[in-house]
Amino acid sequence: MTVAGGRRTTTRVRTRRPSSAHVRKNRRYWDGAADGYQREHASQLGTSRAVWGTWSIPESELGALGDVRGLAVLEYGCGGGQWSRWLAELGASPVALDLSWSQLRHARTLIAETHVRFPLVNADAERAPFADASFDLVMCDHGAMTFADPYVTVPEVARLLRPGGRFVFNHASPLHDIAWDDDAETAVDRFTRDYFGLRRWDEETVDFNLPYGEWIRLFRANAFAVVDLIEPRPGPDARTTYDWFATLEWARRWPSECLWSLRKTRT
Repeated sequence: MTVAGGRRTTTRVRTRRPSSAHVRKNRRYWDGAADGYQREHASQLGTSRAVWGTWSIPESELGALGDVRGLAVLEYGCGGGQWSRWLAELGASPVALDLSWSQLRHARTLIAETHVRFPLVNADAERAPFADASFDLVMCDHGAMTFADPYVTVPEVARLLRPGGRFVFNHASPLHDIAWDDDAETAVDRFTRDYFGLRRWDEETVDFNLPYGEWIRLFRANAFAVVDLIEPRPGPDARTTYDWFATLEWARRWPSECLWSLRKTRT
């Protein structure tokens, strides 16, 4: 584990195993793409309020996190640390984890510019270097829950959370992924992929998703209860810098993202 920009939040580190091939591939991609990504999406990522997903829908509107004051929070795949900055301003004690040093350089710049401090941890989300029951809340906006294997991350988050802790994450809707057209490079108005067997795509990055029922069974197997499933719908005049992900017309007809709210029910 490497920590920058703040103190360690735990003292006990788990025995490490080698990173998976998809983790190494995604790290290489994001180390090369981080500067362009942060530059291209600065107008959305740099907003002064907490917003979710590709359409920047405010947390104040969706209410997925609720009151975070006083909570120990892990941002699970933080990119440039924008969510951790917002969480700190809302009264939480966030830790920002990402597998890419290049992304964390942008988070360090954000800390220097805003004077909002939080620890940065360069580590693989599938083997997070924290003690059991370290956090009250683990949250993720795409991040690790897009680029890491859910059959590893969901048990890992369950380990990291205290009893009664919450796991809130946003990612691409399974409907979006089965409507993705490689030639059009966007979601289209027909299914192009099989729903059953939905698991991973290995292209520039390795991305993961599951059918809804498989997500729910995975949650239940790891002592999570589903509190809510929000399907964020952008307003009629919404704008996005992620216009390749889905058109506004598409995202207003069908859910392009899923925002899960879960609670850990036992140790």
